[in-house]
This record gives sequence, C-alpha cells and structure tokens, in this order.
Amino acid sequence: MRVGVDIGGTNTDAAIILGNEVLGAHKTQTRDDFSDSVKSAISEALKNAQAAPADVATVTLGTTQFTNAFTERKRLQRVAILRICLPFSRDIEPMLDWPSDLKYILGSNIYMVRGGFEFDGSEAASLDEIGIRNAARDMRGRGLRHIAVSCIFSTINDAMEIRAGEIIAREIPDAHITLSSRVGRLNLIDRENAALINASLGDLGAAVVESFADALTTLGITAPFFVSQNDSSQIPPEHAARNPVLTYSSGAANSIRGAAHLTQCDNAIAVDIGGTTTDIGVLKKGFPRERSRPQPFGGVRTNFRMPDLLSIGLGGGSIVELGRNLSIGPESVGGELKSKALVYGGDVLTATDIAVAAGRVTLGDPAHLAGIPAKELARADRLIQKIIADAINKMKTTAEDIPVIIVGGGRILAAHELPGGTRLRTPDHAGVANAIGAAIALLSGNAEQIFDYGQTDSTEAIAEMTQRARQQAVAIGADPATLRVIDVEEIPVPYTDGKMTLVRVKVVGDPLMERS
Repeated sequence: MRVGVDIGGTNTDAAIILGNEVLGAHKTQTRDDFSDSVKSAISEALKNAQAAPADVATVTLGTTQFTNAFTERKRLQRVAILRICLPFSRDIEPMLDWPSDLKYILGSNIYMVRGGFEFDGSEAASLDEIGIRNAARDMRGRGLRHIAVSCIFSTINDAMEIRAGEIIAREIPDAHITLSSRVGRLNLIDRENAALINASLGDLGAAVVESFADALTTLGITAPFFVSQNDSSQIPPEHAARNPVLTYSSGAANSIRGAAHLTQCDNAIAVDIGGTTTDIGVLKKGFPRERSRPQPFGGVRTNFRMPDLLSIGLGGGSIVELGRNLSIGPESVGGELKSKALVYGGDVLTATDIAVAAGRVTLGDPAHLAGIPAKELARADRLIQKIIADAINKMKTTAEDIPVIIVGGGRILAAHELPGGTRLRTPDHAGVANAIGAAIALLSGNAEQIFDYGQTDSTEAIAEMTQRARQQAVAIGADPATLRVIDVEEIPVPYTDGKMTLVRVKVVGDPLMERS
C-alpha cells in the first residue's frame, strides 16, 4: 500500500493506493506548520481506507515549500559560486541578469578558476586545484558555506566539478555544496543559475525533509519515504535535502500523473484547477511532457527538468469583477475562500460563486447571490469557459481531438463541454489527483551526452545512455527488474558539422522494496 501527499499553498491532500485502486483520500487546509497538515491528511486518509500505519509500504510527499521560499525571498542563504571556466567565459559573470533583490540577499560572491571541457567531453583547460583551494579558504574566511560549483560542459563530463567539491569540502567541512551537473542541463548559465538557487535553499531543504520524517514517525509509519521531483518521479529524502530545487514543480507534475492513473489514459491534456491558478500539461506515454525551453524561477532562468506547463491565474478563489470590463483573476482569495466567497457569507464574488450560480455544484448558500443579475453571472461563466478552452488550445500540438482530463479542487469551474466542442473527463477522486500522482511516483534515471554520429552509431549512443540512466536509477533505490525507457531524444547540436548530436535517455522503475 502506497501513500501520496501533496502540500499546496491552500490545501494538503493525501491518498492511499493499492495497485490501481484508491482506497482512501483526504483533503485538509494547509497550516502554518505544514507537518501538522501532513499528519492530519494522512491519518484521515488511513481511516477512510480502514488501514493502519503498519500497512504502508512507501510514502511520497510533494511540497511547494521550496518554491514559495525562493519566490517570496524567505529563508534563503548567502551563496558563493565557483565557476570552472578560464580562460573562457570570463566576460559573462554569474548572476548577471538576476533581480537586484536576489543578488543582495544571496550576495555576489563570485570565483572563477581555470578548467573546463569541450562539448565532446575532452579537456579544454586543466583544472586549477590551487585556485580552488584558495577560493575555498576565502569563502571560509567570509563565513560562506553554501556553495555552487559550475563547469563548462559538466553535464558531459562531471569530473572537474566532483574534484572541486572534494577540495572545498576539505577546506570547509560543514559546507553545503551543489554541483551544477546534478541539478541542470547543458547550457552553462541556466544550469549555474539552478545550482545557485539550490545552494540558497540548503538549510531549508534539510529542515523540511527532517520535518517530514518527524511527522511520519509521529504517525507510527516506519515505511521508507520519498519526495516528489519536477518530472513526476521521486527521489530519496537525502537527495531532496541536498537538492531541494528538484522539487520545484512537483505538485503540477503529480496532478498530471494522477490524471493518467485515474483514467488509464496515457496520451491526453490534463487540466489542474486549484484555488488560485490552473495548470495545463500534456500527458505523453503516461508521463508529463517535459519542457525543452529555459524556465524562469522566481525571476531567474533555469534549465532543470520540469513539465511543460501553461499556468493561468484562474482558480476557485479567483476574484470576479462584473461590469463592462468583466475580469476574472488573477487576484484570488486563496485559502480564505470559505470565509470570503459570497456563498459562504463573505463579501467577495469569486469563481466558485459563479460555478454555484451555474448549477454545477451545491456549496454554501446560493441565496447570497440573489442580488446579482442572472445575466451577469452567466456572462462571467462564459468567460471562465473561454479562458479554460483558450488555454487548452494553446497546449495542443495537433488539430486532432485529444482527451482532456480535468482534476483539482477547482474542477467545478469547468463545464462538461467547452467552447469549440471540447468535452472534459472528470474521473473519481479528481480532487486529490496530485496526491495520487505522488503515491504512484517512480524512481528515475536521466543521462545525456553529445555524440559524433560520424563516428558513433545512433543505436550505440542510445544504448550507452540507457545503461547510464539505468545505473543512476538503481543507485537511488530502483528495482532493476522494473526499469523501462520512457523517453529518448536525439537533438542535433547547432553550429557544428551536423553530425554532433545530443542524446538524452530517461528510465523509470519501482522502488526496490515494492517487490519484497
């Protein structure tokens, strides 16, 4: 039996899964002490499933804690960045285009040393170990212990980053070191940004994971637990504590995976309507389609793996302004919906009030809407449907019909059929699809390298990356017997002779203890 938990800004959801069956679920409001929310959601879900803590095989938790901390500029640490690059890349400094407030909080503690690789993994310049040691001693003298290390083409060859990390650890034994090759992809600047963000979240990562562990211990759950990451797979807690940035978009990814599980539909568009926003993603072979473009995170470009999402400011708590200039969102009452929405006796007209007026759900007291002209309420409802339909069409890559699955606590906003004839599927337990997606999360391995297809056969290159991805998945606890390839990409490298190709492979598998 697997337990999934998703801690959102408004609600914390828990679901109990056995095979393909949802045995129980519960939704509770997220509290300031989110560990209390976790305990409440899991304990109630276990009661609904008539299950005991001893029945639990694994627990997977998804959280927005790290996302919120960075976007709100809270609980961030001062960071040093060591870039291994000279004599190249000296003219574009780290954090060059960062928001000024973030630069001030993290500090512009920049060190550049000799070293780096070519795009084929060969050495471009020898590593300056003395320079790294001197930089580490300067960091120590300035009280800097959260350190990001980046290197040219380190995703192709990570040897210099690893060596630099070893040198820094000797000089600063309590350092929290992030290697960019562990959190980002090929592009140096975007990968370096991801490493800097991760380093700034170092202490918070450890604290949040420890809080998760304490909550499960209090509940009497001794089963292994994991943390959801951006690509809808999961990682062991010690990995999440070291690399919290990998969990940035786990909630939306979990919802997409949950939609696939609830409908047994591997290729579709998933629409997750929450209290403040709506996230639209694409299911490809049962997993979220990954974003290929750099992704802004708190005003900073990054390139870590995450689902290709379109987020719009529409949710159950979205504020509705009637009149000639009708508007819905992006402002929202959020977690105060049950005290501020009109149907609950409040004084704010929300999208939930519009859904109640349209007769799609019975909540609160509809009599509180009596003073608003029915024509105005209907006009607002039409706008909501148009906003959802337009967003779905933006995510389509083909004119062909594709199933559209709607999930999330705010799913009541959408009609069964949208403008243009798009029909929606709303499965049972759709309100906790995010927790279900967490519960069914798998362990993953990812590998990428640039190959010269003039010298290496495509089949050989893919086989080599598949083997490396499998090894990575097994190293974090995946059962080798369950591993399968879910994505292979071959991307020509621009500005080369046309034969240089970036090969990426992703594999997934069950946690080993699932078969014991």
